[in-house]
Formats: sequence, structure tokens, C-alpha cells
Amino acid sequence: MTGPGRPVAAPRRPDGPTAQDDLAPTVDELCRLLPSWLPGRRWYAGKGHRLSEVRPLLAEVVVPGTPALLQTVLRTDDGACYQLLVGVAPGPAGPGAGVPADAVIGTGRTPDGRPLTLYEASSDPELLSGLLERFVAAEPCGALEFHRAPEAVIPAGARARALTGEQSNTSVAFGDRMMLKVLRRIMPGANTELETLAALERAGDVPSAAPLAWTQTTARHGAEPATLCILQEFVASRGDGWSIATAQARACVRGTCEPVAPLGGFADDAMLLGRATARVHRALAEQLGTRTMSLPEAAELTDALVARLDEALAEVPGLAPCARGLRTAYRDLREAVRRGNPPPVQRVHGDLHLGQALRAERGWVLIDFEGEPGHPFEERRRPRPAVRDVAAMLRSFDYAAHHALGEVLGFPPGERTSRDVHAARLARRASAWAAHSRRAFCAGYTAAGGQDPRTSPVLLRAFEADKAVYEALYEARNRPEWLPIPLAAVRRLAHGGQSTG
Repeated sequence: MTGPGRPVAAPRRPDGPTAQDDLAPTVDELCRLLPSWLPGRRWYAGKGHRLSEVRPLLAEVVVPGTPALLQTVLRTDDGACYQLLVGVAPGPAGPGAGVPADAVIGTGRTPDGRPLTLYEASSDPELLSGLLERFVAAEPCGALEFHRAPEAVIPAGARARALTGEQSNTSVAFGDRMMLKVLRRIMPGANTELETLAALERAGDVPSAAPLAWTQTTARHGAEPATLCILQEFVASRGDGWSIATAQARACVRGTCEPVAPLGGFADDAMLLGRATARVHRALAEQLGTRTMSLPEAAELTDALVARLDEALAEVPGLAPCARGLRTAYRDLREAVRRGNPPPVQRVHGDLHLGQALRAERGWVLIDFEGEPGHPFEERRRPRPAVRDVAAMLRSFDYAAHHALGEVLGFPPGERTSRDVHAARLARRASAWAAHSRRAFCAGYTAAGGQDPRTSPVLLRAFEADKAVYEALYEARNRPEWLPIPLAAVRRLAHGGQSTG
């Protein structure tokens, strides 16, 4: 056991790493294996960078025994810091090790030459249940602090299961009561999601996932603590917005959608999602404040949008023909403020899309208020126009429609689509579904007290364009075959149109 906490799991065999003194060789082996394993993770941000070295910043045994669970923070040679929950089991990796093949990091060696299997442990229910006991105890563990929200009830013994749909973080459910978010990209400072969830809980009338507990590093040598994990209420749902929307869009593209809605059965859900988004914005404005954007802020925002475009242009040559129109869209935002039409700014979600909404029995619940991964917390908590979230969600409707189109066609939509008469007809259905959903979302947002985003076309165009450029860069790095989807939107927006034609 490490730290002053009580034992945190059922009795376990003592031949695993059970003390900090045992850790150094194991961590050395982990760092040796990671340069070939880490780049294949969905949440790894250094795509295109040849990773040659990984160094440990923190490693603690949070569940001792065999297997043992290590909570680690590691720095890559490009300066980024990542968290790994690492299982350590004796013996070589393979079918007999009892570890899923896709979780295996590799085989290391103990100082006396015995093999060790090192694996990503977020899907190991026994080890994660042991980690939950740390939150129950809420006691330090070496360089880690486990904090519990006042009056939070954390039942012990809940069985863990990893959730699918991993993006920039990893989620683990404990029954139908709690969900643990394992943050992957680690940064120092007060965590924006904890702040936002607490504000929504104070508001009281906005469905959200209340924070229960969190793990952070201790403050050492003048460094700010960094949040590593957040335990929150589990939101029971019938699916996330992306899964539900793409299923409805596929039905529309195929011509088999329900007749209750003109272009597929998602219109009512889109309107309710608009209402939920407006309620969240209203609650954040009430709890965390709102003010008017200043001209220097508008200039700074414009410069940031242009800088992101320049970064994308270096990797996505297909953006070059649109660069002039995009820069004009961004500068129009600054000019609107200069001419005396500044928008209100407030705390926003910061990374809103269909995958960040769950369809619960009580309606839509927005989740993942962390903001844009990889950006400093100071930037993520900076007040922005609420229409930025709206624009991101509108892009998500367009993306869902054309992703569904690609699934129906059997290939990603692009130039081939426009040359094929049948494919072009299906593409028109996809665009119509997206436009219909966008209108319903905006109507719901306005009905719930949000400012109609269609009355701010300059802001809407600038933020939609920025989101489409981000999508283009992401696809170029991760799924080049899907690059035509955001490029088509960029072309429309660069010439003053809406992202769904």
C-alpha cells in the first residue's frame, strides 16, 4: 500500500508491485514500450509526430497486488502530458494472460528477468473497482489526492465496465449510478468541467451529471495541481445524439424514414436539443456571469481563428482555395464589434456536438464540459459568444447527415458522389435532412430563451467556418478518406453560404 490510506481492495497475492520502491523498474519498462503503442490511441494528440521518448512524471500504486493498478502521468518528447491507468500482471502477454489483446501495451521484465504484462487497465473491472474504493476513502495516495464532493454518496463494491465511443478521454461506468471520466491529456490548473458541472448543479433546473469526486495531483515545487479523474452521476439514456441522429439520417437517405416527420424522425429531438442547449447557456450565464465582448477581445478572437486556419493550411492543401474567403469571414466578426454591434459573451460548453448529448428519459442532457482538449484551461474558461456552441452543433448535424450518406453509399461522399446520378440524389436527401434538423434546433433554442442564432449571421458563419476547418485538419490526420465532408462545408462557408447548402 502507498500513502496513509487504508487497503483498497480484497486481499491480493503479494508478488506484484506493492510499494513505490518496486515501481522504478516497471515504469522504466513502461516508458520503453510506449513510443510504439501510444501513437495508436484515439486520444493521442501527436498524430504525425514520430514519438521517440516518454518520461514519467508520476507513478503511484493505487491498487496493490497481482495484478496491480498504476496511475501514471507521462510526458512525451513533444512536451504533452498523458495519463495512463496501467495494469501489471506476471507472465508474458498472450491468450493465457487473461488480458484483451487490444489492451496490451507489451511485455516487460522484472529486475530478475521474469516477464510482466503491462496493459491499459480502463477495461479491467476488478482493478477499476479497486480504484473506486480510493474515492470512497477520500484519502491521499502518495502524490495523489482523492477528493469527494460534500454530501456525495459513493457506494462501494460497484462493478466497473468501460464505455464505448472513446474520444479524447475514457469513460467507465459503475452500474447505473456513477461514471468515471479518465482524463487523458493532463494540464495543471483548476479543471473547467468541475467548475461547470458545479455551476449547473447550483442552478438546479438544468439536467446534468452532478460531480461526486475527483483525483488530482498534489501541489509540489510551486506547480499547480492537475485533475486526473472525475467521478460523476451516471446519466441513463437510450443513446447519444450522434448515434440517434445518424440512424435517423440513414433512414432518410434510404427513403425509409418514419412519415411522422417530413425528413426523418429527428426533428422533434433536434428541437428539444436546442431547448436543452439554451437552458444550459442560461444557467451558465446566471451562475458564472455574462458581459459584452470588447473590441480587443474581438481582435484577439479573430487572430486566433486566423492562426488556426494557418495551422490547418500547412497540413491540408485542399483548404488553400478557400483561405481568402475564410479570413474574410473571420474579420467580419471583428468589424461587427468595431461598428458597435458587440455580442454578449459568457462561459460556454466549448466542444459541443451531437456526441456530447445523451437522450435521457427526462430529455437531452449535455455532457463533457471539459472544452477543447489540448487547450490551456485559461483559454477554455474564457467567455465566448453562446453562438459558438450553436455553430458547433449545427456543423454536427451536417456531419451526421453526410456520414450517414457515406454508410449508405458504401464510400465517403466526395467528387464521386456528384458524378453518380443515384448518389447525387441520396446526397440531396442528406443535405435536406441536415437543413431540416438545423432549423428545428434553432427554433428550439430560441423558444427556450436563447437568442435566435440566425439573427447573428456574421458570428454564425465565422464559428461554423472555424469548426469546419478544425474538422478538415482532424480528418487529414486521422481519416483522410472522410476529408471531403468538411472540405465541402468549408467551400460553401468561404463563399458566404450556410454549411448545409
